[in-house]
Amino acid sequence: MTVPYGERRPRNGRTIKEAAQLTGLTEQTIKRWTSEPRETYIERAHKRQQSIREMRERGMTMRAIANQLNVSVGTVHYAIQKASQPPRQ
Repeated sequence: MTVPYGERRPRNGRTIKEAAQLTGLTEQTIKRWTSEPRETYIERAHKRQQSIREMRERGMTMRAIANQLNVSVGTVHYAIQKASQPPRQ
């Protein structure tokens, strides 16, 4: 069975190792079939970082931003720090 490129299969809460053992497939195959495409992840992460910056500019606390976006305070802190650094060349 093959999975079309870009189509993601759910693991239904199982770890990669559990899914591999259950299906008899390799862990690498499970990763390939269940991971979102890199481009999709990068786009989603960029949007999240933009949202964090906008919320912070509106005066929200890091904890409030984290709660609203359902991410850790560390993720919020990292995005804010990253935004304050000059772009890499």
